[in-house]
Amino acid sequence: MKWRHVSENWPAFYDAILDKWDEASENDLDAIDGDQREFIRYIAEVTGQEQEEARDEIREWLAGEIPADVVMDEFHDNTSIRNSAKYVGEGEDEYADDARFGDDDQE
Repeated sequence: MKWRHVSENWPAFYDAILDKWDEASENDLDAIDGDQREFIRYIAEVTGQEQEEARDEIREWLAGEIPADVVMDEFHDNTSIRNSAKYVGEGEDEYADDARFGDDDQE
């Protein structure tokens, strides 16, 4: 992903950021408001790293996939579904409607 994905959807990335850097806090992330330089400084501060180390760690994090709950568009969703096919059992269709699963209203 690119930083613009993060900055344009900043609050939506809070969970992913807090998963990666549990030293971070939502209040501090609110103050950063998607500013990349400020985020690098902040991560360096809370992790006790040099800024260059924090920048490298953030670059590595950015190399991952955009969390599915952040960006909702047909192309991205279909790509995520295709990528999840490796977790679907043999003979099952990853595009199949799963409405019959998890219905709490039925006994």
